Amino acid sequence: MTKSAQTSAMRRINELLDDNSFVEVGAYMTARSTDFNMQAQETPADGVVTGYGTVEGALVYVYSQDAAVMGGSVGEMHAKKIENLYGMAMKMGAPVVGLIDCAGLRLQEGLDALNGFGRLYGCQTLASGVIPQIQAVFGNCGGGMAVASAMADFTFMEDKAKLFVNAPNAIAENDTDTSSAKFQSEEAGNVCMTGTEEDILAQIHTLISVLPANNEDDMSYDECADDLNRMCEGLENCVGDTALALAMISDDSFYMELKKEYAPSMVTAFIRLNGTTVGCVANRTESYEEGEKTAEYETGLTARGCEKAADFVNFCDAFNIPVLTMVNVNGYNSCKCTEKKIAKAAARLAHAFANADVPKVTVIAGQAFGTAGLVMNSKSIGSDIVYAWKNASIGMMEAVPAVKIMYAEEISGSDNAAALISEKAAQYSELQASAMAAARRGYVDDIIDAADTRKRVIAAMEMLFTKREDRPAKKHGTV
Repeated sequence: MTKSAQTSAMRRINELLDDNSFVEVGAYMTARSTDFNMQAQETPADGVVTGYGTVEGALVYVYSQDAAVMGGSVGEMHAKKIENLYGMAMKMGAPVVGLIDCAGLRLQEGLDALNGFGRLYGCQTLASGVIPQIQAVFGNCGGGMAVASAMADFTFMEDKAKLFVNAPNAIAENDTDTSSAKFQSEEAGNVCMTGTEEDILAQIHTLISVLPANNEDDMSYDECADDLNRMCEGLENCVGDTALALAMISDDSFYMELKKEYAPSMVTAFIRLNGTTVGCVANRTESYEEGEKTAEYETGLTARGCEKAADFVNFCDAFNIPVLTMVNVNGYNSCKCTEKKIAKAAARLAHAFANADVPKVTVIAGQAFGTAGLVMNSKSIGSDIVYAWKNASIGMMEAVPAVKIMYAEEISGSDNAAALISEKAAQYSELQASAMAAARRGYVDDIIDAADTRKRVIAAMEMLFTKREDRPAKKHGTV
């Protein structure tokens, strides 16, 4: 039984974990500083409830900050409790979930509090890639705590919460609430999902249930009641909205998209195939809801999309989660804003895919043109299996612009330029820009019916289950 009062901090823990599973650790720890009359200040549990429990029977370590105690500010003992929790989680190989409601650094404890933040960052760094780290922001997440949230693998945010390093009113000539959930999810890309408190806790519960407990012991498998050979009729109609395609091929249509509001032309999501969690990266050119088109997006890669996908692939690789890529891209987005960062961002994405040694399957659903098609987990950079739908187009560039460049003189001197372009474009498509042309060269392993995608991808993942791959000895890459 917890020794802390039933505050919002404790309530959130109880709503997240299985009933009566929470065991509190460090309940009697309080601030020991006496500076600035701190001895007269009550700090029960020093403003953070720490302990462990279960989610669907799986062990999880949780800390939940209590804004009723000095605004949930981080002091020396507050940080020490979280540090101790990380130590336990690392020994046991279980996820850490932080429920954040924090005013930032506790000024009365100055240097000790600052050191506490540093030690917290150190714990997060050691845990990165070893155990999943999840944070959810309720209320405030200011200053140094915002850095801690960015170091987590997944960050969720309540609709009315605030996340900031610098408060919006401290930023010169700022007319935007840069601390809002809307800004942090749509513009900054720091938040995976927003919603009500109940929504966020439910999503964390679901996420924990599909993630491995750590980088060695995979507890994310589930029994599959769905037909492994189920045909997905009409899947070819989802070439624009690949999110719908991924949901259709997933076991019982399970689909969990992350950072949906940020760079929406790039999909990053988890699905289930034969009971196994699979990380998915896909290009999206349009969105549909209840059969109605709700948005259209860039047909080329964006810098934001590449960065978002690279981070996701790196996480999947660290935790041995297979990666499925669905490709429909015709190049790079052409604008000044993208041009500032696209080269480095695309390089990071190519490096993430090429560096990952987990099972990797690629399905070319629409277009895969130029080096943008290459960085989307092509055979050239290490995809284990590449499938293409029958009408897919694969090549250097689209046929018509290619022909206009190659036959510029003939076209300019022709009396019937349109017919000449059409003729040459058909030839170019057949020889250099079709799925068949790529398959003949070994860049595509098979050309499949869209309806067969689920069973073919599952079969490929089953074949790749025992994959082993030797890599050059090195400390780490530098891209």
